[in-house]
Order: sequence, then C-alpha cells, then structure tokens
Amino acid sequence: MRQTTRLAARLARGAAVAAVLACPLTLEARAQTNLNNAQILQGLTQATDDEPAITARILRQMAQQAVANNVPLTTDKSTIAQKLDNLAQITVQIQFALNSAIIRPESYATIGSIADALHHPILVGYRFLVVGNTDATGSRKHNLELSQQRADAIVEALATVYGVAPARLEAAGLGQEALQTPNDPTNPVNRRVQIFNIGRQ
Repeated sequence: MRQTTRLAARLARGAAVAAVLACPLTLEARAQTNLNNAQILQGLTQATDDEPAITARILRQMAQQAVANNVPLTTDKSTIAQKLDNLAQITVQIQFALNSAIIRPESYATIGSIADALHHPILVGYRFLVVGNTDATGSRKHNLELSQQRADAIVEALATVYGVAPARLEAAGLGQEALQTPNDPTNPVNRRVQIFNIGRQ
C-alpha cells in the first residue's frame, strides 16, 4: 500500500512537471515584468549538459575590454553574446531607483517569483547567471558600472531575502554593450535583466 501511494505521488509530480514544460508559451525577447512561475520555470529548464562554458568573469572581462577599446561587444557574432542566446533564459524588467542599484519595492514580487523557480526541484541543481543591461543614456563606462551594481543587487536579494544559495548565482553587468534594440539605443526595453541557466553545480 505504501509503495502504491509513493508511486502515485511520483506520477502526480511528474505530470505536474510535464504540464509546466508543455505549456504553450513563447517567451519573447523583449523584457517582461509579469512572468508567472510556470513561464519562469519553463524559460530556465531548457538547459542541456553540453551548454557552452560561460561565467560572469568572462562576460565582465569582455564588456570591460569593449568599453576600454571603444568597440561594440557584439561586433563578432561568434562571441559570448551569441552563446548566451543559446542558453535557457528569461528576460525581465526590474525597476531601480533612478541612476541607482536600489531595487524598487514593486520589483520584489518578480524577484520572488524567480527565486521560487530556482528553488524548484527541477532547477535546484543548477547555477544561474544574472546579467544587467542598460540603455545608451549616459557614458558607456558609467552604464557598465551601474549594470554590474544592479546585477549584484539582484543576486544579493535572491540570496539574502529569498534564500537561494549564493554558490548558485553569478552576476555580470553588460551596460549598453548588448542592446536589445540597437537601432533605438535609448529605448527603455534595453534596461533589462536576463537570467541564464549556466549548467549543473
């Protein structure tokens, strides 16, 4: 009887996971503010074991070199920017105080939903990269620094407020180096946060 109950519970969990993963959803590239838990979970569960090795340190170095040499980060499409596109990911807008890394209170619900997904059994064994992006208002150097501070703030909130293990999180700021709308660089949609699944712990 106990084995039958355990098997039924396992099947129910499997059916719930399958329902989430089969959810007919297309996560658009543009930043979204109100992703539900199923959408976040689906966006972050497409990882495979042969994903490219990407770390926050590599991303930061590339962005810093691009700014120092005054060249666009995405000039060479074989770079990290293209590899990032192949990773399981979500894109959201987190609201910050003006020109600051202070997260506005209304964005904690979004961060909480992300944390819920990271605590889900499907994702609990994975690491995640939090990438901050800005629009092209201001200098490239300032935008790079601000985006790093904002990515750090989100990682800190996930770890300290929502209990996500810090070892599972990395932060990188790309400033304006990976604009979503290059032809409209000051468009607010460029001010976005991306969460990437970068593989198993």
